[in-house]
Amino acid sequence: MIRTLIAVTLLAASAAHAAPVTERNIALADAQKLASDAVAQCLAKGWNVGVSVVDRAGNLKAFARADNAGPHTIEASRAKAFTSASAKAPTQAMMENAQKNPGAANLTDIPGFLLLGGGVPLKAGNEVIGAIGIGGAPGGHLDEQCALAAIDANAALFK
Repeated sequence: MIRTLIAVTLLAASAAHAAPVTERNIALADAQKLASDAVAQCLAKGWNVGVSVVDRAGNLKAFARADNAGPHTIEASRAKAFTSASAKAPTQAMMENAQKNPGAANLTDIPGFLLLGGGVPLKAGNEVIGAIGIGGAPGGHLDEQCALAAIDANAALFK
């Protein structure tokens, strides 16, 4: 009992002296620009898509959808972006890993996760500050291509 009381007291004392956490996040204007540019990247290839950009915590920051994109692209793009931000990894790579590795197959059971290509983390240096998710191209690998093209075209935003 005394050991537990001492441990709790030490934990409380160390927590009282903890410094605030500083986190970097994608700005609204940058998220909106990236979403619009990603729709344009896909439209140039004839693909009507929905694009979601989320912050580092996976919360929706911006959304854009081509005029003829299907309604499913709304949630698909958001789920891909959420999955990528949460795991700090591209969803195409996560999908491939889950298909090959039985231990990773259970990732599909995590609420909100969508293991289809098209989700890509957004990084400032090595720090994930958000993610982009695209849905609606004829294949997740093509959604990912549009996402990467939009990120490359807007590389200055992430320096």
